[in-house]
Amino acid sequence: MFNSIDERIPIKQIIASQIEDAILTKQYAPGDRLPSENELCEQFNVSRTSVREALQVLSAHGLITIEKGRGIFVNRITSESVVNPLEKYLKLNLSKNYIIDLVNARQMIEPSIAKDASIHHDAEDIHLMKVNIEQLKNHSGGFEVLAELDMEFHQLLARATKNKVIPLLITPIHNLMPQLKSAVYANVNDAKESAVEWHTKILNAVEQRDGEKAFNCMVEHLKIAEKHARSIFNGND
Repeated sequence: MFNSIDERIPIKQIIASQIEDAILTKQYAPGDRLPSENELCEQFNVSRTSVREALQVLSAHGLITIEKGRGIFVNRITSESVVNPLEKYLKLNLSKNYIIDLVNARQMIEPSIAKDASIHHDAEDIHLMKVNIEQLKNHSGGFEVLAELDMEFHQLLARATKNKVIPLLITPIHNLMPQLKSAVYANVNDAKESAVEWHTKILNAVEQRDGEKAFNCMVEHLKIAEKHARSIFNGND
């Protein structure tokens, strides 16, 4: 199944790439056992060290599990295996400019999400968003919970599009926002009231299946979010 390696350039990456391709093209299904280390050494015509390093790369990427005494098994790919690496990368690069970039990225993406949700949502989506807004409105505890509730609304909106890719794209950004949102709720007096007001406007437009209104409401909502974010950073300069 795998090709013998003759070139001496990062061998572990070549091995890992071929095995990854075999997994992604479904030559190996989730739960399948891969060839043993010895078999891989023979197929690739490389040392055991190169094979082990390649397997460590694949394991770190969440594609395989190495079980001592049992073998090497293909993992079931979950949304977390896609979302977590991007989220980790964004966390490592968090800075003032990066946070503003995150807000700007939301401004590019989320108005269209709101518009699409107005077309494809179902009754359960509307119910969950209404419950979320009530929880945000009535919560009087810590700022961290307010931040989580705030971002949950936007995640529910993404799911309401019924597009399976959209939540995968937006979740890493949403997962980084509570840290900023907590600071906003702690320092901007009308932040909670603003969030409740605009979430309600967006939800009403979505429920009425008015895509243009939902789009425009999200645009205005995220303009305010950017203003709040900049006020936090300016206050900390």
